[in-house]
Amino acid sequence: MTAACLMSTYQPLALSFTRGLGTRLWDQQGREYLDAVAGVAVTNVGHSHPRLVAAISEQAGLLLHTSNLYSIDWQQRLAQRLAQLSGLDRAFFNNSGAEANETALKLARLHGWKKGIEQPLVVVMENAFHGRTLGTMAASDGPSVRLGFQRLPGDFIKVGFGDMQALEAITAQFGTRIAAVLLEPIQGESGVLVTPAGYLKALRDHCTRHGWLMMLDEIQTGIGRTGAWFAFQHEGILPDVMTLAKGLGNGVPIGACLARAAVAELFTPGSHGSTFGGNPLACRVGCTVLEIIEQQGLLQNAAHQGEHLLARLRMELDGHPHVRAIRGKGLMVGIELASPYRHLAQRAAQEHGLLINVTRGKIIRLLPPLTLERKEVEMIVRAITRLLD
Repeated sequence: MTAACLMSTYQPLALSFTRGLGTRLWDQQGREYLDAVAGVAVTNVGHSHPRLVAAISEQAGLLLHTSNLYSIDWQQRLAQRLAQLSGLDRAFFNNSGAEANETALKLARLHGWKKGIEQPLVVVMENAFHGRTLGTMAASDGPSVRLGFQRLPGDFIKVGFGDMQALEAITAQFGTRIAAVLLEPIQGESGVLVTPAGYLKALRDHCTRHGWLMMLDEIQTGIGRTGAWFAFQHEGILPDVMTLAKGLGNGVPIGACLARAAVAELFTPGSHGSTFGGNPLACRVGCTVLEIIEQQGLLQNAAHQGEHLLARLRMELDGHPHVRAIRGKGLMVGIELASPYRHLAQRAAQEHGLLINVTRGKIIRLLPPLTLERKEVEMIVRAITRLLD
């Protein structure tokens, strides 16, 4: 099969899968792989979960699409459940994470407009990644993402990730123009960079004091990935806006932007919309994913297996000449290498039957399904140790 008719936006491995079950995938030759990528933090409840298969099959035979011109029962159910779990009040459903972040940026712009700011600024973080639309690229960092797309829309100001002193400095300079702060609680694409303890709480207090929206991109960290429903819950705070996608649909495209009631009410009929967003199939899948995570105790499993994975990696790789740092939270783990290693993901797959992701050229990112078992943790540790040796 040829890829000649596809646009060259990816450089995929010469590896194609025909089926999956739980934490495993099988290629066209029938070889089995342990999936420690989960479609980049997407298949949180594993591949081909029988309850999801049944829900998708049944809903496909009932109703796929009506549009948001009509009330959608599953959409209302999912919004209510997400509100209960997060403490936020309202939801808008999209088709992807980038769209969810665009929704958040529109809320920030409306918040600034309501405050009488003619050219509102949004504070974003160095090394951030929020998507590949023009607006979310402008909010992201890294020349490779932005190359060839200048001049990008939006007014953003970047500060160091986790640096409150830098935030204080730009507050003194631009405070009257700032409407919101947008950040990932853990930067995924940049190598699983975790905010310092207490930073999110300090940022929450700062935003409240200055009347800014605190907007969290939990597209990768949300839906149980870090051992809590949402990463902000580890610090006992509540943002004004939060975006979700990836694990919410377990492979079925869905995104969501949640907000406090006062912020959500900045939108009025006609100010935002989506043709496919919140369709019955995607929202039923979202409801089913949340039920599976809760009923199977996957938050606790992600926390426990994640702690064990970090501990075992540190034990086996301590002092390893190729390893600079090991970090993470729950089942979101990064292993920073001393220098870039090309073809590392391909070698892991070919030699060890392990699927990994390498980001920023030299950071092994592990994002296995939340159903990961202890014996599979040991398989990952053993394979990565051999790979690096």
